[in-house]
Amino acid sequence: MPYSPMLVRPMREELTSAGFEELTTAEEVERFMADRGGSALVVVNSVCGCAAGMARPGVRLALQDGPRPDRLATVFAGQDLEATARMRSHFPDLPPSSPSMALFRDGELVYFLPRHKIEGRDALAVARDLAEAFTRHCAAAGT
Repeated sequence: MPYSPMLVRPMREELTSAGFEELTTAEEVERFMADRGGSALVVVNSVCGCAAGMARPGVRLALQDGPRPDRLATVFAGQDLEATARMRSHFPDLPPSSPSMALFRDGELVYFLPRHKIEGRDALAVARDLAEAFTRHCAAAGT
């Protein structure tokens, strides 16, 4: 059963206030993913401690300087079930993982950061991994 919307609101706002588009339905996911041009980062958000302490702060840090994706979106695992399932269908060869981050270039998955590479680390380490992926996959095309 999903957590109370009041409880998760700050967890959602931590990303939306950084420019992420919140996708709450399968239709919104398909509309977002239909735009295959440029780069897009998708965060699968979660209520867990590693999302709060590492994933969300790490992605916000990574977006502060240097190359960044053209588009940002988030789905919330355990909350927006249809949207999360639909987003995960865009990376079918990877086991479900939340939190996690997927970077797409021209509609193709080019980088994935699963939970097991987030938990047990700090936000700076997560930010470094993401910044490196942004440099490789976003800057190369001048975005």
